[in-house]
Amino acid sequence: MIGFKWLQCEISSLNEAVKKRDTFSLYLHGKSLLLNLSEEQILTLAPDESSKKSGKDLANSAKWVSKGANEQSLWGECQGSGSKPYQTQVDIANMAFKCSCPSRKFPCKHGLGLLLLFAREKNSFTVSTAPAWVTEWLNKRSERQEKQAEKNDKPADEAAQAKRQQARQSKVNDGIEELNTWLKDIVRNGIISIPEKGPAFFANMVRRLVDAQAPGLAGMVRILGETNFYTEGWPTRFMDQLMRIYLVTEGFKNSESLDESLKQDIRTSIGFAQNQDELKKQTGITDTWLVLGKQSSEVDSITTERYWLYGTQSDSYALLLQFIVRGQGVQFNLTPGMFVRAELVFFSSALPLRALIKQQIAVEPVSRVNKFDNWQKVIETETELNSRLPFRNERPYIVHQLKPVPYNKEWWLIDVDNRIMQVDNEFKNIWKLLSLSGGQAMDMAVIAKENRYEPIGVWQGDEYKII
Repeated sequence: MIGFKWLQCEISSLNEAVKKRDTFSLYLHGKSLLLNLSEEQILTLAPDESSKKSGKDLANSAKWVSKGANEQSLWGECQGSGSKPYQTQVDIANMAFKCSCPSRKFPCKHGLGLLLLFAREKNSFTVSTAPAWVTEWLNKRSERQEKQAEKNDKPADEAAQAKRQQARQSKVNDGIEELNTWLKDIVRNGIISIPEKGPAFFANMVRRLVDAQAPGLAGMVRILGETNFYTEGWPTRFMDQLMRIYLVTEGFKNSESLDESLKQDIRTSIGFAQNQDELKKQTGITDTWLVLGKQSSEVDSITTERYWLYGTQSDSYALLLQFIVRGQGVQFNLTPGMFVRAELVFFSSALPLRALIKQQIAVEPVSRVNKFDNWQKVIETETELNSRLPFRNERPYIVHQLKPVPYNKEWWLIDVDNRIMQVDNEFKNIWKLLSLSGGQAMDMAVIAKENRYEPIGVWQGDEYKII
């Protein structure tokens, strides 16, 4: 489990910290523990809207029988409908939650409520030694980490590993052959009748690719099947994704002629994982990273969280992925708008973007951010990136002075040179963007791929606001 030390920053003056809006701090044993999280940022941890609402309702001292805090954790007992209160605890070193309530959501409403209550009424928390039910949980977490470290240190059985790899390679090859036949049949028969085939047409191929141990390709086919056939221009989007799949499968069959980084991109797209322990041995990029945004999706009870980061010194962008099985804990929690001082190691790629955290150092807010001057610069970059990796996924951009404007019953973003780009049709927060902009141009962070742009945050002065 990665420990996020940004939650344990020492500051010189408690008085200065509590004067800042939307921050909270707890003075413990001569130290000030600064959790630089606004209530809005805490609520981004919520798994859904109902949890947000319930968490706000529980951020009330009257709801809690007891509550306390120390340098490692927060805890509290919340009176529910039963006779015995729910025991809720938060590991603030790793931002992990546990609660005795029956909810399968993570974090549950009690964990959110406890954290929000601490943000609002820190002085109402008793500073003391944690009760046994909290220390036992923390100790078990520590033991699991040690056992995992021991497991990772054990030498691998190379012969057995090679045999497994060979068996998987054979399954993948068989799956790709079947997939290519399926793709060619679609092209041969034409796509006009595709909307009539229904979800089963795609689901059957997804299951086949999962059986073939090619989860990446299964995900690409799933996206193909999620095409909105009721919107104008769907054939173009459908064929773009279909050809992207074909490029990956053909690249895999001819990978011997490709350079190593592009070969790795193809293997990743198919579903071969890179060894993260080996990656962590490499030297990464140490920077103060701004968390631009977070996107979540759920498929088959597995939640995928995507965190988009910007390196303020290296001018680099990064993507952190986290996969959460329902009912289990998370590896890390970041909130959009935060600055995180960390060393990131990037996965091997022709266009390195996905990364993992090798080392967390401290929080260090900065105001310097490099921006693309206009849409023309973004288009030039997109063209160059596509030439290097034509089946790549979306990536973030920070663009100077964009303003949302209506045009042809759709929303667009206009730059300083009066060039416009369409806002993604799936973007749901256009009214929040309009309220933040007030009709004025603002520096904006967007997630983009070719001609699809989704705003995720804007700057109001030097302050970054998530959308």
